[in-house]
Amino acid sequence: MDGAEVLDVLGEQIPAFLARAASPDGRYDVGCLYIGTNDVRRVEWDAAAFERDFRQALAFVAERCERTLTLTVPLDLGRPRAGAKVEDLNLAVERVAAEAGTLVVDLRGFRGRNLLMADHVHPTAFGQIAIAERALSALAADGLEPRVLPRELNSYETTWWRRLRGDLTYAYRHLKVSARSALLLGRVRLMERLLRQ
Repeated sequence: MDGAEVLDVLGEQIPAFLARAASPDGRYDVGCLYIGTNDVRRVEWDAAAFERDFRQALAFVAERCERTLTLTVPLDLGRPRAGAKVEDLNLAVERVAAEAGTLVVDLRGFRGRNLLMADHVHPTAFGQIAIAERALSALAADGLEPRVLPRELNSYETTWWRRLRGDLTYAYRHLKVSARSALLLGRVRLMERLLRQ
């Protein structure tokens, strides 16, 4: 679900699973919950409400799985940047995960042109592979060895021209996103100034 927040997990995704799964009470080897990116980007971010709802969603997954896994969020999130509240989200995720005995994949430092799109929110195809491999490393450290690594399933060819074209496309998109971000921040600062007068 694009743009999903933790309340969507509780209000839509979990009920859909319960209604449609062949065995809603069945057991699974691994369950993963990665949520919070869209929550923390909202202006009306509420850290306590997120932690409460995340705890409920993770408990649902953990009840059905031998191992559970969750992920923190990259600190350099979004344009305009989500800011310091991202670390509040990450600390909440780690607290709840520790309570539930859930493995945590730390994505705080996850960044880079090949890993994230110009919006600094959505992972590229290579970013998805990198996240999957970090998740598999966490599972391997917990005794569940992967049979194959995602990068071994991927094959592609590139040329200097394709790399250059990709770099130019990324630079253009990044400039566009950054300009839009600067415009939004300028509007917000202007409104704040007007409200103070």
